Amino acid sequence: MDYPSALPHDLPKQIAEDVFVVHGCVKPSAVVRFSRNMAIVRDKGELTLINPVRMDEAGLAELDKLGKVAHVMRLAPSHGMDDPFYVDRYNAEFWSLEGGTTYTEPKITQPLVEGGVLPFSNAKLFVFKHMHEPEAAILLERSQERARGMLLTCDAIQSYASYPHTNWLARKILPLIGFTQETLIPKMWLKLAVQNQEGIKAEFERLLELDFEQLLSGHGTFVEKNAHIEIKRAFDIKFS
Repeated sequence: MDYPSALPHDLPKQIAEDVFVVHGCVKPSAVVRFSRNMAIVRDKGELTLINPVRMDEAGLAELDKLGKVAHVMRLAPSHGMDDPFYVDRYNAEFWSLEGGTTYTEPKITQPLVEGGVLPFSNAKLFVFKHMHEPEAAILLERSQERARGMLLTCDAIQSYASYPHTNWLARKILPLIGFTQETLIPKMWLKLAVQNQEGIKAEFERLLELDFEQLLSGHGTFVEKNAHIEIKRAFDIKFS
């Protein structure tokens, strides 16, 4: 099978206990390249790759040092280009919401269901309703007393302190189409991915009931603190 080539990326970086990020990119055309992130969650020595981004051999060597890749997980329909590479390379279980049509491979071996099991502990799945294709987020609950959680999203919520691995043309275009340097609910996502605007407002209200302090999206940069406040501000901008 021919897999998409590895594009520029960083090596895995630890952002919390047993949680890592790879800042990479995607190139939808010959002239545009913008950021894309992979989250890595480790549990009992097993790794789950969330929103996979293919790495080169140096990156894969560092990945293998972290643990055994046992699970690959897709949270949103448009982030599927590198799933087959990792599933095939590591003979990994593939977790995804059923019903997506943008990418239909690899075969789902572990369907994601809100309230269902996940391949790591201390976590909950949140599934957005009112979508053309299914999309989800994950709350990683902290084991330390009084510590708040980390929210993992894909396209529905994004945050940009900067534009990692984004070329000069995309840096010019992104703010013009709504991807400003802040935490945001993208207007392009609302237009293209959502079936019912009033319904999705209620979904974000439901999401804001979760307890989290940090955010890692499928694009942009990691929010180390005040993520709940920033998402509430983004919600107010879009829906108030």
